[in-house]
Amino acid sequence: MSAEFAELAPRIVARYPHPRSAMMPLLYLVQAEDGHVSREGMQRVAEVLGLRTAEVEAVVTFYTMYQRPPCGKYVLSVCTNLSCALLGGRRLLEVALEELGEEAHRGVSEDGMVTVHEEECLAACDAAPVVAVNFSNYDRVTEDGLRDLIGALRRGEPPPPSRGEPPADLQQTSRVLAGVDGPLDVLRPKAPSEDPV
Repeated sequence: MSAEFAELAPRIVARYPHPRSAMMPLLYLVQAEDGHVSREGMQRVAEVLGLRTAEVEAVVTFYTMYQRPPCGKYVLSVCTNLSCALLGGRRLLEVALEELGEEAHRGVSEDGMVTVHEEECLAACDAAPVVAVNFSNYDRVTEDGLRDLIGALRRGEPPPPSRGEPPADLQQTSRVLAGVDGPLDVLRPKAPSEDPV
């Protein structure tokens, strides 16, 4: 357990009425530190929450946003559910693997930059076909658009998604989702001028 994890974990747990409710932010904190959620990371979370590792593993294996094997800086999620599949989502998955190699499918591309994940649903059916990079959606993606996106990811220059800022790498994104950095950072002490009036 890193010194930062040891410092931040109790502060994250303290934000919730029941310690178990802090499991998901703690898992993001593990992913932020390690780049994925390993067995050892699950054990750390279980220790902090007073749970069995199997209880933590049940959550990790249920949700697709936790990466169990080591992965690239960017997780490229390709939706292949009905709306996206009908509009080319399956072909987009094929294009991603053609560009990045089969080893990138739930593994890491040869350059270490991208992991490809076939996603059940990205909850944006009206914008199909949709792909996401570290949880930021790109709408109505074409094959050429996907090739351009992959090229940008390989250069470490993700373009802005359909809404919001360009995605950070997976570890930084996970820090934000843990509530450690960014707009969700509720762990840092507020300056007096930031207190609500």
